[in-house]
Amino acid sequence: MSTISASIVKELREMSGAGMMDCKKALTEASGDLEKAIDILRKTGIAKARKKSGRSAKEGLILPYIHPGAKLGVLLEINCETDFVANTDDFKELSKDIAMHIAASNPMSVNREGIPKDVLVREKDIYADQARQSGKPEDIIEKMTEGRLNKFYQENVLMEQTFVKDPDKTVSDLITETVAKLGENILVSRFSRFQLGEKISDFSPND
Repeated sequence: MSTISASIVKELREMSGAGMMDCKKALTEASGDLEKAIDILRKTGIAKARKKSGRSAKEGLILPYIHPGAKLGVLLEINCETDFVANTDDFKELSKDIAMHIAASNPMSVNREGIPKDVLVREKDIYADQARQSGKPEDIIEKMTEGRLNKFYQENVLMEQTFVKDPDKTVSDLITETVAKLGENILVSRFSRFQLGEKISDFSPND
């Protein structure tokens, strides 16, 4: 089987709006054929899921999750378009999985926009100083800094974190799959994570 390149995965992702892991799986199944991979995504409904992301989502759940031992908990607001979908087992399971993931992975925010600017400035300065110690040209330093900043996002932004129950997908991929299955826009609005003995963080905004 031929290796699936990052460039063709990126191309399929831009064409379909599907998550990176879904695109890679579809291309693997299609032996690298882009058109066949698109067909695979369409059949599963994943290619259509991204188109629903702009639709209003005002229903949903506020879900409490208490980790065994009662020393760690999460309060999550997750939204969908209708009360009907909010009461489905699939939506409830997704909500519980995300709340459990937040408890385990301790994200700083729902998305990149939620990361405080002072945190980003501090992180970027540290990465740039580390890169300069390598003696590389300034343009290479900038690329190295950007790469490390993207890694920081992947480690600290909920939607970009690797899902704890399946390392082959991100939390965003997990939501996209459920959107494809239920046919409604789904989004995480905010969360708060409580750990005994630690300062309680504020709700994380969605935008």
